[in-house]
Amino acid sequence: MTREERLAALREARVVLVSACLLGEACRYDGKSKGSSRVMQALEGKEVVPVCPETGAGLGIPRPAVVLSGGTGEAVLAGRARAVVAGTGEDRTEAFRRGAELALEAARRFGATVAVLKERSPSCGSQGTHVDDKVVAGRGVTAALLHAEGLIILSDEELSPP
Repeated sequence: MTREERLAALREARVVLVSACLLGEACRYDGKSKGSSRVMQALEGKEVVPVCPETGAGLGIPRPAVVLSGGTGEAVLAGRARAVVAGTGEDRTEAFRRGAELALEAARRFGATVAVLKERSPSCGSQGTHVDDKVVAGRGVTAALLHAEGLIILSDEELSPP
């Protein structure tokens, strides 16, 4: 699906799942938000379902930064890669899987068909995510699960003019 098709789906959607940090919630790993006026503008008139998969799974604020190790979100869901604390390697895979499942439950419960997610997040990145300490093309864990379940995923960065 092209960017234009995904943007059209967002315009037509009644309910949109959104990374809570993009709405101004201070829920990122560093205790900050990534509030975005262009996201707010794109969501005008829509029912919004805010989610933070990492805090939903019980990871605190602030929390150590996590990277994916061995592959992207699809590989984590398939058991071929892990989500680990950057620098220490402490495993956070189950929390990331649980957070993705909670986001999917919220989308289903409220009827969201489109999600606007924070780019480059190991949970929410839809085009690029942190794998083995560098940003690579691919999805984070939550974005991978939502995509696999048929949601249309847009990155916050896709909302800017081309």
